[in-house]
Amino acid sequence: MSHTDVDCCAWNDPTVNRRAFLRAAGGTALAATIPTLFGGRIVQGAPSAQSAAETVVGQFYGTLTDSQKKVIAFPFDHELRQRISANWHVTKPLIDDDFYSKEQRHLIQEIVRNVTSPDGYERLLRQTEFDDGGLGAYSVAMFGEPGKDKFQWELTGRHLTLRADGNSVDQTAFGGPIIYGHGETEAKDNLYYYQTQQVNELFRALDPKQAEVALLSTAPKESAVAIQGPNQKYPGLAASEFSSDQKELFEKSLKTILSPYRQEDVDEVMAILKQTGGIEQLHVAFYQQGDLDQDKMWDIWRVEGPSFVWHFRGSDHVHAYINIGIKG
Repeated sequence: MSHTDVDCCAWNDPTVNRRAFLRAAGGTALAATIPTLFGGRIVQGAPSAQSAAETVVGQFYGTLTDSQKKVIAFPFDHELRQRISANWHVTKPLIDDDFYSKEQRHLIQEIVRNVTSPDGYERLLRQTEFDDGGLGAYSVAMFGEPGKDKFQWELTGRHLTLRADGNSVDQTAFGGPIIYGHGETEAKDNLYYYQTQQVNELFRALDPKQAEVALLSTAPKESAVAIQGPNQKYPGLAASEFSSDQKELFEKSLKTILSPYRQEDVDEVMAILKQTGGIEQLHVAFYQQGDLDQDKMWDIWRVEGPSFVWHFRGSDHVHAYINIGIKG
């Protein structure tokens, strides 16, 4: 069985007073502008083959022997790269197996460090230790060849899927669907409960009519995260219905859930959102199903729009499925 967390970057230009900007710009202008502002710098859009994680991926690939490549290296379009699950191994060798050298294990850890934020990395290490005895119990695969072709490095195991691909998959954040989770069944003790707290702060700020639209009885299947594209019906309440103060809470919630990941991936998420109409195109839904402590702190929630799906299931333990990209 299987079930994940996140925190992050500065979204606001420090030279701009946020409330003054809200009053001057209005909600629609704000939605169009926020995706381009991270501490006053222009969004770069995506990782590249020269990014820190991808540079280490190239080094890792260069250390692989021919016999190792036969086991963990595949063509870029291999079907294994398309599979998602909260608990599976993309290849048989575990990181701590004798299959890998000490240098290779170090490089794997450096890739993980570089695709996460400092806080996200520490949480990931704690999660893997709790769920399966540590990062060494997870597995990796290479798709394509760095420096010569499209490529992607992938890490899988219990409650975790991470990718690094130097933007080989165009208009797709994180290189494709990713997963995080945590096997802790006490809601307040799971590593990602802070995300649920933040998103529920938004729920508590809704007026009764908005809350009625946002709160649904039964959640969809957690792995149902196919990107629908524009002009579809998404569950819950549209961000376009938020007041200015509610929009601030929604932005803070997005910042919080994205925070475990490196800045370049967060930038690409925001660039994709901007290209598909901004954050006002997103909807947020909360589910009565799985209210662990019967405290109306909704443990299952979902944010979805034309290019964005973030499904968080915190009951009975955490499984989060994320898929962000522009539908072709």
